[in-house]
Amino acid sequence: MTWVPVPYRVVTRTVETHDSVTLALRPVGESLPAFRPGQFAMLYAHGVGEVPISISGIPDDGTLLHTVRAVGAVSRALHDAQPGTVLGVRGPFGTAWRLDDAEDLLVVAGGIGLAPLRPVLSHPTRRTVLVAGARTPRDLLYADELARLSDVDVVLTVDRGDHDWHGRIGFVTEPLASIPLDPGRTTALLCGPEPMMRFCARTLLGRGVPPENIQVSLERNMQCGVALCGHCQLGPLLVCRDGPVTGYPVAEPLLLAKEL
Repeated sequence: MTWVPVPYRVVTRTVETHDSVTLALRPVGESLPAFRPGQFAMLYAHGVGEVPISISGIPDDGTLLHTVRAVGAVSRALHDAQPGTVLGVRGPFGTAWRLDDAEDLLVVAGGIGLAPLRPVLSHPTRRTVLVAGARTPRDLLYADELARLSDVDVVLTVDRGDHDWHGRIGFVTEPLASIPLDPGRTTALLCGPEPMMRFCARTLLGRGVPPENIQVSLERNMQCGVALCGHCQLGPLLVCRDGPVTGYPVAEPLLLAKEL
């Protein structure tokens, strides 16, 4: 278990959208154990606090990439951290995307949910389709990077377009209903708002994708990262330990229960 934050320095800060940046962090001294796609770290802004942030890139040189959206005091402090700033990092925590048995890969992301899925898209070794949605074109993460992906079929959609947008308008469930897929070969990875994941999973189940082939990334208020404080409890799960990546047969009844 990682109890004490390890110092990492911000080496680059890349603006992704009007409220999101990607920080590249490099260890000041000893580095943390290797992360896997889907896992998260607890990032500490000195004097402000600590929040869980999923890994959004795992370069070979030991650098960690985290895409941070400014939504509160701690995430704002992380968002505003400039190169040279030293942050505290604990991890790796949680479960990873399970890809060993995947034949065809369908990646479905909503908003900032694309960040935990980004490492999966870096080195595709199987047929991979990405369906990503956002509220508006200015909210789409990694737009330039996605345009350069040559080994991934990319489908982008927004809730509301503007005068420069010539792509799809609508929810991510709409292209899911029509894109070609072989249900028996498809492994689906879903990350985004819980209603989005529920509706996407229902669409895929309706097309014959087995529930055990659908994985979702759950989000809860994780504070300790080591399954002790209980803030991330979701029914029988402690998401920092049993998630965030969970099979849909386990997640479905929990996502349907409003009181959870």
